[in-house]
Amino acid sequence: MVNYVARANAARQARVSGVTLFQVAAQYLNDATQWYRIAQLNGISDPWINGAMTLQIPSQLPAGQSGNGGILNL
Repeated sequence: MVNYVARANAARQARVSGVTLFQVAAQYLNDATQWYRIAQLNGISDPWINGAMTLQIPSQLPAGQSGNGGILNL
């Protein structure tokens, strides 16, 4: 029997205004193509942020793991 402990990474929050999710992903995840992960976590589909909003920011992907190239709902 294999025992393991799942490590949960709590999402960070960012208050943003007048930016795109591409910019937020580049700043917080160091990869603009990870914008879709922020969108999915926050239940939004438009990468353009109008007005001020607080976003949940997911943890960075583990080393060696890549995303889907920035395509939403892939």
